[in-house]
Amino acid sequence: MPLFEIETNAHIMVGWADSNSTAQALAKEHYPDEDIVRITKRPRDIWVISKRLLGLDGSVEPCDTARDCLARAHGDKLHAIRLYMLDTGVDLHEAQRAIETNMSLGW
Repeated sequence: MPLFEIETNAHIMVGWADSNSTAQALAKEHYPDEDIVRITKRPRDIWVISKRLLGLDGSVEPCDTARDCLARAHGDKLHAIRLYMLDTGVDLHEAQRAIETNMSLGW
């Protein structure tokens, strides 16, 4: 099954689908209120993100709490930051750092 990159006005998703129309349906299922900007069939069957390109030196580990907040917020960064602050009691700066780091790690 091919791997597709689906870009909406707020997100970039990567997922397997049988066709462009199936990829579009997948995006609409998860983010029904967003407009699809682009759908691209990837040339390979894996998606690779360079940690070095993102500025991550290997000392940053994914945070289950931050990923849970992102999932509960359906990828809405601001809502996830608020949830992280409520769940952990940290300040805005620390919550933002945790959420944005985990977004870059592919939550």
